[in-house]
Amino acid sequence: MAPVFQILLAGDRALEFDGPADITKETTDAIVNAANSSLLGGGGVDGAIHRAGGPEILAECRQIVSKIGSLPAGQAVITCAGRMSAKHVIHTVGPIYRDQPESATLASCYRESIWLAEQRGLQSLAFPSISTGAYGYPLSEAAPVAVSACIGALKECAAVRLVRFVLFDPATLRAYVNAAREFCAINRAIVVPVEDVSR
Repeated sequence: MAPVFQILLAGDRALEFDGPADITKETTDAIVNAANSSLLGGGGVDGAIHRAGGPEILAECRQIVSKIGSLPAGQAVITCAGRMSAKHVIHTVGPIYRDQPESATLASCYRESIWLAEQRGLQSLAFPSISTGAYGYPLSEAAPVAVSACIGALKECAAVRLVRFVLFDPATLRAYVNAAREFCAINRAIVVPVEDVSR
């Protein structure tokens, strides 16, 4: 199925936006988990990924925790994907939204995940919307940070060719597509709109 919206970058790289969709069904080389710092599973995307992937993911997370302790916000680690079609899960911890934006930490989640994929020679990865669920980050603020961070990191990659946002509901998809359109209007990137999501 074609993405809802796509940004094409130099070097045959692309940023795609799709949804409403289930990230656990993705066939990209890696999917990104919006984890908590314990890496032991939780609700939302985190719980869905652990349920779909099975106990192998949790076992590897426990090994990581035994070496590094809790994972700080903005950092990323990688495990297998268990029973899912993706080969790997990249776990990153988003910031909790308080009185002021945590845009630097949120941007770091996306950059660190892409750079980790690049270091492993992966060609594609899929993101959910990080921190916009239980962590309370407003979509209108999180989406522009995510789009900008991913484009900046993707432009520096040699291995990674595709970054896809796989968004769970129509409101989240619209927020990210709107942020992508605004980024392109300002930066004059090459835009390929595949489908109008304003319906």
